Amino acid sequence: MSFLEVKNLKVHYPIRSGFFNKIVDYIYAVDGVSLTIEQGKTYGLVGESGSGKSTIGKAIIGLEKIKSGKIIYKGKEIDRKFRNRKNEYNKNVQMIFQDSLSSLNPKKRIIDIISEPLKNFENLTETENKKKILELLEIVGLSEDALYKYPHEFSGGQRQRIGIARAVATKPQLIIADEPVSALDLSVQAQVLNYMKDIQKQYNLSYLFISHDLGVVKHMCDYIYILNSGRFVETGTKTDIYDFSEHPYTKRLIAAIPEIHPEKRLENALKRKKIEEEYQKNKKNFYDENGKVFDLKKLTDTHFVALK
Repeated sequence: MSFLEVKNLKVHYPIRSGFFNKIVDYIYAVDGVSLTIEQGKTYGLVGESGSGKSTIGKAIIGLEKIKSGKIIYKGKEIDRKFRNRKNEYNKNVQMIFQDSLSSLNPKKRIIDIISEPLKNFENLTETENKKKILELLEIVGLSEDALYKYPHEFSGGQRQRIGIARAVATKPQLIIADEPVSALDLSVQAQVLNYMKDIQKQYNLSYLFISHDLGVVKHMCDYIYILNSGRFVETGTKTDIYDFSEHPYTKRLIAAIPEIHPEKRLENALKRKKIEEEYQKNKKNFYDENGKVFDLKKLTDTHFVALK
């Protein structure tokens, strides 16, 4: 059963010009997207830089102003202005940010950083609060020594694990993870992703996993949304996207996944060239004369593609 729905979401940024700073046009960062999130599942939101994927995540959590559309939580539309920061929605929808250093207050100790959501949503004594924080640190593989240190005293991977501990402190239902491992080395990426999977099982969490890396998304996600220029070009299960992709933009992203085996790199490069030629040749079937993505059309019960 879905507990969060996004319907026809639009986020437009005004372009101003002239002496009076009048609005002359808009940047359509997100231009009418809809998605559904069910409990305990991981949803990938994939696209190149500037596609609008982070904007969608921030709009859901209330960090971006919505032009139009609806966010529906447990059957109730959420106030776009998110005035009440201590309500059930804000307790149950949390976020992990890409830049672990800037997302953690450098002037606060780890105990204070993780305490913040607990103070907002839980009525704990000081002893209960500390016990809870120690439990959270243990879950992400950090010891009691971390409590009174500052963010700069940790590695990037450790800081990201602290961010995860803070995000799960209130036992949310959904965590929006915005490029959570893109700044980390491959070995550290795997470690952080495995912690996220373990925590998902323990708390029955849902993730909206935002990334440009389809290799990482394949490891993490059950259902995938491919985003281009603020609109979905293809959506489907992991199998739909990786084995039966139809949109050339999706095929380009999959072909861009790095090839580990040296002998296959030339083969992959030729494949990317062929896909790029197909993309340019058949663009009219997937984009209108203004370059706008067409509406999604149903291929199967789970697989949808933007077609003319």
